[in-house]
Amino acid sequence: MSFPIAVDAKAQVRTPAEARVDLAAVRHNVGLLTGQASGAEVMIAVKADAYGHGLVPCAQASLEAGATRLGTAVIREALALRAGGITAPILSWLITPGEPLDEAALQGIELSANAPWLLDDIVAAAGRTGRTVRVHLKVDTGMSRGGASLAAWSTLIEAALAARAEGAIEIAGMWSHFACADIPGHPSIDAQLAVFDEALRIADGMGVPSDAIRHIANSAATFTLPKARYDMVRPGIASYGLSPIPEMGDFGLRPAMTLVARLAHAKRVAAGSGVSYGHLYVTERETTLALVPLGYADGIMRTATNRAEVLVAGKRRRIAGRVCMDQFVIDAGDDRLSEGDEVILFGPGTRGEATCQEWADSLGTITHEIVTRIGSRVPRVYADERGVG
Repeated sequence: MSFPIAVDAKAQVRTPAEARVDLAAVRHNVGLLTGQASGAEVMIAVKADAYGHGLVPCAQASLEAGATRLGTAVIREALALRAGGITAPILSWLITPGEPLDEAALQGIELSANAPWLLDDIVAAAGRTGRTVRVHLKVDTGMSRGGASLAAWSTLIEAALAARAEGAIEIAGMWSHFACADIPGHPSIDAQLAVFDEALRIADGMGVPSDAIRHIANSAATFTLPKARYDMVRPGIASYGLSPIPEMGDFGLRPAMTLVARLAHAKRVAAGSGVSYGHLYVTERETTLALVPLGYADGIMRTATNRAEVLVAGKRRRIAGRVCMDQFVIDAGDDRLSEGDEVILFGPGTRGEATCQEWADSLGTITHEIVTRIGSRVPRVYADERGVG
């Protein structure tokens, strides 16, 4: 598979680093998730720039692979999708006072509401724009984050039904979110499902239309909890080929991102040379040090200092010394390295490089954080082979 090289249009030089995104892998993963959904609709979460992979390209690939809907955290992400030519239904769920609700209404963005004040704001936007807004009502089933508590659920339903009667909104869905679906067997899973079912019974008894989409399943639940699929599933991290439950394997997913850089400098140094800020690494003998032009401003976590491994010239090399804002150093021993040599930080692992999961494990975090931290100085370049699988 070949990837285009990111090129500066003015200078006509290669960029020092790039995140290579395999859209065929995204299609494969979404196709796999669509099969797991067993007839339920599939909404792909493309929030946070599609988990760092690129909002519009990954949204397009997901829709081509069988997804019918997209989800974003904030409205501006949904508006960017519309500006990019995406016409599929989009749900935005993290709404604070002062958000561009009018523009969302005009662009047909579906909105989540978890309290009467937000419904009031949505109704006002509907009145100003003359558009009926499709709303998903969120209930807190036990994550204690967003969503109306079960005690406040009837009040939210009443307000939504009143707004519906005025023609301001349609009740498009009812939803919640798991706290521990990535911990199979955790007692909170069944407890949350029981609360969700009770919320649905209350809504049904109050007259919420039966065609409102019920959804709670994230990536982990899509794979492991058939009873949680309801009318729609909302995979996120799995769409990009990263396992939602690493201890259970990869579920047949294919990592979509390969993060690469090109060496900026290589030199021999004497034994006893302190490397980078604080001299947290000191060479044991005469050796070759090489400079990688990525740092914590690009999303390379400072905790990768002396821990994470990269692949250069067919060998893994551990980061040597403190990760800086724009760069870090590797110790190559007596191997000959040159400026411009390719460095693979992580990828699918097919060439012996570390995977994103390995980076996450070594840094005590999750893959979500690794890929979403890759900054805007790192261009995304795409392989665009059509088809799923």
